Amino acid sequence: MPMTLEDIARISGYSRSTVSRVINGDDNVSEKARQKISEVIHRFEFQPNLAARGLASGRAKVLGLVIPMGVNSIFADPFFPLLIQGVSSGCNANDYSVMLWLAEPEYERRTITKILYNGLVDGVIVSSMLTDDPIAEALLRSKLPFLLIGRHPSHPEIDYVDVDNYSGARQAVLHLLRIGYQRIATIAGPQNMVVGTDRYWGYVETLQERGLDVQPELITEGDFTDAGGYEAMQRLLRARPDAVFAASDAMANGALRALHDAGLRVPEDVAVVGFDDVPFACRTSPALTTVRQPITRVGYMAAETLIHSIGRTEAEPNHVVLPTELVIRESCGANLKRMRR
Repeated sequence: MPMTLEDIARISGYSRSTVSRVINGDDNVSEKARQKISEVIHRFEFQPNLAARGLASGRAKVLGLVIPMGVNSIFADPFFPLLIQGVSSGCNANDYSVMLWLAEPEYERRTITKILYNGLVDGVIVSSMLTDDPIAEALLRSKLPFLLIGRHPSHPEIDYVDVDNYSGARQAVLHLLRIGYQRIATIAGPQNMVVGTDRYWGYVETLQERGLDVQPELITEGDFTDAGGYEAMQRLLRARPDAVFAASDAMANGALRALHDAGLRVPEDVAVVGFDDVPFACRTSPALTTVRQPITRVGYMAAETLIHSIGRTEAEPNHVVLPTELVIRESCGANLKRMRR
């Protein structure tokens, strides 16, 4: 049976209220009492009831993490474990815990009030949200502190942590152009997600700036999954691209498989570049050239930024944008071609 405040009071010889003040960091306690009670707490590894402590202090010291995607997608995509790890580390570093809200998207949207009004979280982080997802509007109405991973297209007042997806896509396409590729295709991410549109426009505007036509037959859309990348690459084969920029490593890996099954060599026949630099990117065959985004850092910064904003009264929103980095490996063919300026 777990220890209670009464047990700590009885063993330490102090009142329950004094024990409570020590646990909650109240300065109105003598140093002798604080030391004795702390010794008892450490000796018996006492863990306070977070819900009860939250009711007393007005803070639950818990953040909710909402990812409005199918549960299977979350665990199949290596992006999300890294993100969750970062959020958890950011919470732990600030003496918070994280509650991961897992449900199919439609159920999640119907039951969002269970998070917003149950009093068990101090704030909410939302990742991978669709541009028209009603979750953002529900959070705005609730007045509960929240933060998005990825900016909102029509609410600049909402706090967010993001990476520079547009510049990352530009890095990838510019690299392919400098090597000498001309028919550069893209497997774009979903265009109902800001991350998908940012990477798409990075591709389009880089080609335009270099005087190249944007050819519709070289553009197709995927869903950020391996299977989606495979199917998208099969569609692109008819257009005979000499290089492909995939808006995620999962889709790039699917593209590699589709090219192999079609009897084409990478990079000799078609070069491939991805986006993310998830752990498997260096183990594909050939190893994947990709745009590295600091996924774990994004999660950490999201937690830290939200925690620091709780109780904040100033009106200026927090917008954090982290840089990306091109990681050159074998799949782009840089070792086979002479780089151009």
